[in-house]
Amino acid sequence: MKKLTAQEEQLMIAVWQVGEGNVKAFMEQLAEQPPYTTVASTIKNLEKKGYVTSRLFGNVYVYKPALSEDEYKRRFMGGVVKDYFSNSYKELVSFFVDQKKLSAQELKDIVKMIESGKKK
Repeated sequence: MKKLTAQEEQLMIAVWQVGEGNVKAFMEQLAEQPPYTTVASTIKNLEKKGYVTSRLFGNVYVYKPALSEDEYKRRFMGGVVKDYFSNSYKELVSFFVDQKKLSAQELKDIVKMIESGKKK
């Protein structure tokens, strides 16, 4: 799948929130209100890239996600780790520690989650 632009990613978040809907339903989820034509064009780009599917309902296209938000995160993070951290999650964590973005307590919590095999 092709990488999303910032605008496409923002709209994709709205699609995940709505689940299935038309362009207007997605626009209601956006903080900033771009023109309808911009959102419609962006949703078509998402469809071309394989992120959403569509069906015609009457005379309106209804869109829904083609992949879950979790699947997107897995693919995105996998790409970040591969491209920027030599495919090493250890280097990723080390980066955040070096940047003071991860505290000792948070690191301990992460270790506990890994050891227990559970999310948050």
